[in-house]
Amino acid sequence: MTKVFSKALNQTIEISRIIGEITGSHPGPTLIFTAGIHGNEPSGIFALHQVVKELKEKNIPIRGNIYALSGNLTALEKGTRYNKRDLNRMWTTDRMDKVHDGGTLEDDKETVQQIDICNTITSILHKEKGPFYFMDLHTTSSETIPFLTVNDSLLNREFTTQYPVPLVLGIEEYLDGPLLSYINELGYVAFGFEGGQHDELSSIENHIAFIYLSLLFTESIEKDAINFQHYYDVLAKTSVDSRDIYEIYYHYKIKEGETFTMKPGFLNFQQFNKGQELANSNGNKIFAKKSGRMLMPQYQSQGDDGFFSIRKIPPLFLRLSKTLRKIKFDRILPIMPGVHWSTDKRDALIVNRKIAWLFAKQFFHLMGYRSKKLDKTHLVVKNREVASRKSEYRNALWLRN
Repeated sequence: MTKVFSKALNQTIEISRIIGEITGSHPGPTLIFTAGIHGNEPSGIFALHQVVKELKEKNIPIRGNIYALSGNLTALEKGTRYNKRDLNRMWTTDRMDKVHDGGTLEDDKETVQQIDICNTITSILHKEKGPFYFMDLHTTSSETIPFLTVNDSLLNREFTTQYPVPLVLGIEEYLDGPLLSYINELGYVAFGFEGGQHDELSSIENHIAFIYLSLLFTESIEKDAINFQHYYDVLAKTSVDSRDIYEIYYHYKIKEGETFTMKPGFLNFQQFNKGQELANSNGNKIFAKKSGRMLMPQYQSQGDDGFFSIRKIPPLFLRLSKTLRKIKFDRILPIMPGVHWSTDKRDALIVNRKIAWLFAKQFFHLMGYRSKKLDKTHLVVKNREVASRKSEYRNALWLRN
């Protein structure tokens, strides 16, 4: 058992990998919540612990199955983001192939945690029936309203627009190896919830509200089994422009050995202007290259994500994107010079960087592609729609509507 402390509650609880699990009395979806993949984010752990306890004590009828999983147990016990390296940057395709095949990996605490989490998730997927929903609970080092981080597939979009909080698309384009990207590549509904600042009591309250709403939106529980309006209002009243959808357009990544300091006072979703001072690197000021909104400014010692810049996505763009994806417009792209499929699965394109300037990032984003640099001469742009298990969710009320 691992002891986890909450500054917000001034309380310690003992947990193991599975914080709690509930098998419903009727068939239904399988929900897998994860929390504490960063050890300095205990809010989700305490929220899951409380909700599982309440569901059992109140004997609330459940359809399907609910699993609440802990993340980096050794870092949670110490209250640090990680021990040696970020557990939420280790879920790359190549590495996961080694995990599943028993390949040679580093002998460190994060690797032990990753293998155990992976084995636990794999066991659930083999044991239970779908549809499966994965939700990863987080907090940030700066003050924030609650929001969702969503890998950009239509399935994810359809489900997450039920919540009264902002959605941020495209984080997978800027991060290597987050847990949710690995799950999304398996085709399941999977997204993250940022509940507030690390040690604020309101963050636990927001996480509890999110968990209960998730149970309702997946049809795991009936609406009259909980105080729906209360939990909905908890999230809605804290959110600004709560129905808006944003995309990340810039990521400041801290280099090894760099001395980075965020300028004090920035909040998530706070607007900034072109030329405004944002941070300091090795004694040099960092200025905004264009106007936008701030996301996850780093006010903690661990981690290499300095900050993200986001902008609102026009509704017309979202509607056009949905249409182009449904008609699979991307299938004509390989007829263009310098563009070809990277595999027979047709889930990724290789784009010659000499002609890439012809295609703005937004062009690829319309069709669900997110780009990464492959080498000096090429980009790889990967599509989330190909792997999507839409048929497994076809009877879900949220998709039928």
